[in-house]
Amino acid sequence: MAIKRSGFYSCLTYLFLSASMLFLFSGCGDGADGAQKSGLRLKSSTTWQLQLQGTINSDYDVDLYDIDLFDTPQETIEKLHGEGRTVICYFSAGSYEEWREDNGRFPKEALGKDLDGWEGERWLDIRNKTVWNIMEERIELAKRRGCDGVDPDNVNGYDNDTGFDLTAQDQAAFNKFLSSIARREGLFIGLKNDMGQIEELEPYFDFAVNEQCHEYGECDLLEPFIRNGKPVFNVEYDRKFIDDMAEREALCRDSEVRNIRTLILPLSLDDSFRISCE
Repeated sequence: MAIKRSGFYSCLTYLFLSASMLFLFSGCGDGADGAQKSGLRLKSSTTWQLQLQGTINSDYDVDLYDIDLFDTPQETIEKLHGEGRTVICYFSAGSYEEWREDNGRFPKEALGKDLDGWEGERWLDIRNKTVWNIMEERIELAKRRGCDGVDPDNVNGYDNDTGFDLTAQDQAAFNKFLSSIARREGLFIGLKNDMGQIEELEPYFDFAVNEQCHEYGECDLLEPFIRNGKPVFNVEYDRKFIDDMAEREALCRDSEVRNIRTLILPLSLDDSFRISCE
């Protein structure tokens, strides 16, 4: 459970970030129209592929590819566009990854605990202004590279053991900030997981990317996106959906009823196999 920050410095930090958020959103409307100002909107029926490692396999007959912002060659993005695909570029907004090209820019005081199970990754203090600046530049990079949207990961630090006293309010402010920058750049933006804040944050995001809502029985929480005609992209990793045909069929039936686009993929997201409920 996150605890309330105290002290003069924390108060100043909070006031500064609050003022920054007021400035950022004063010209952005309420967020509900967001990327739709350009007339573009992702359909709830949009099909997808998620691959973050290895040479991108563009042979799947899908509308949208979710690929790595840094590691994907420029010619791959151009090839996908040439095939009429929407390109969403993934990056981690809430964690430090030691192998990224901008890793030297993160201040030491913004680096928290290791992400359990993910070597070389540490949680970030999302209240830190330098972290905000780096993430703004990453979204700008996505625009320059020709991405149609972004998929910022690890945006639920407040609900994890990060080493920082992050509150739900801190998280919502950071996630809305990411949305405001994507809007400014004319990009789609997805909300990754962060199940506890979907009701509040859905108006600021164009789609949801969820991991394992079926496994954990959380798919009902995605209803705000579904209700408003926005796509929900779900990925499941549990072996039972691979090895047990009855489990897989039940998963896909439930996904169809809910209007969720579900894939069963390897945790490495390297396209070593792919099972789609479509």
